[in-house]
Amino acid sequence: MIQLDHATKLYGPVMGVNDVSFALPGGGYGLLGPNGSGKSTLLNLITGQLRPTLGTVRVLGSDPARQCCVLREIGYCPELDVLYPNVTGFEFVRYLVRLHGFAAGEASARAEHALERVGMREAMHRRIGSYSRGMRQRTKLAQALAHDPDLLVLDEPLNGLDPIGRHEMTELLISWIRSGRGLLLASHILHEVEAITQSFLLICGGRLLASGSAEEVHALLADVPDQIHFQCDGAAELAQRLVAAGAVESVRLVDGGGLVVGTRSPANLYARLPEWVHGTAIRIHQLRSTDDSLPALFASLLRIHRGER
Repeated sequence: MIQLDHATKLYGPVMGVNDVSFALPGGGYGLLGPNGSGKSTLLNLITGQLRPTLGTVRVLGSDPARQCCVLREIGYCPELDVLYPNVTGFEFVRYLVRLHGFAAGEASARAEHALERVGMREAMHRRIGSYSRGMRQRTKLAQALAHDPDLLVLDEPLNGLDPIGRHEMTELLISWIRSGRGLLLASHILHEVEAITQSFLLICGGRLLASGSAEEVHALLADVPDQIHFQCDGAAELAQRLVAAGAVESVRLVDGGGLVVGTRSPANLYARLPEWVHGTAIRIHQLRSTDDSLPALFASLLRIHRGER
């Protein structure tokens, strides 16, 4: 579906995307990264708005920057609003469908159907200037899918939506993937992407740091030094046992039965923890790693990338 081979994009001396290579078969994928990580540059390469300085980009077997026919098979929802305030949502979507080569009648039918799908039936004939941010976001999504593309490329598509809108759009995108079509969704919010797909690309500083399922990414981090937080009964005894076993490098007791340990091998600690607490009064109620947060996850992946295991 999408293939990049050593793709690099330079903005003068600034590196937007740095030597990125991957091949994605059909299905749904989340592109995760903090703001400024290179997500939008990567999407612009995939949608043909930019050409790589080095390397190649192929979408559905074609170069999107040179073979414009492939753009008919791509639906793109940009992060920024690019809407005209003095036209209606229906007119805006219909016009963009016409640009894909559809006749006027077919374009009108497709625009109306797409706006209904995203919950804009009642407001489609109002001027866009009167729309809320969430309504503008729904309209952008409608124009992306109105021409029935094979691949949706969405940049922060849930921004500005209320909880109901987020749920509705999430269900729509899940249905899109289940229909056998492709989706690449960029976001900096992990749980939004996890609700739609379990396949991820993680990018930071213009580099692809990891790809795979959530389980595969966490397995990659199993031997990265980390801090483990315990909530338990018998925290002092647990600390003594971990220190005696040589499983931790630092130990800190916290109020309320908490324990924070630093370890160079989380995988070993997790594997042997049952034997260390068996037959004792220690009761572990909660265990979590610092890489549960997206910033911590990227920090750990960057350490791997720099060889700092």
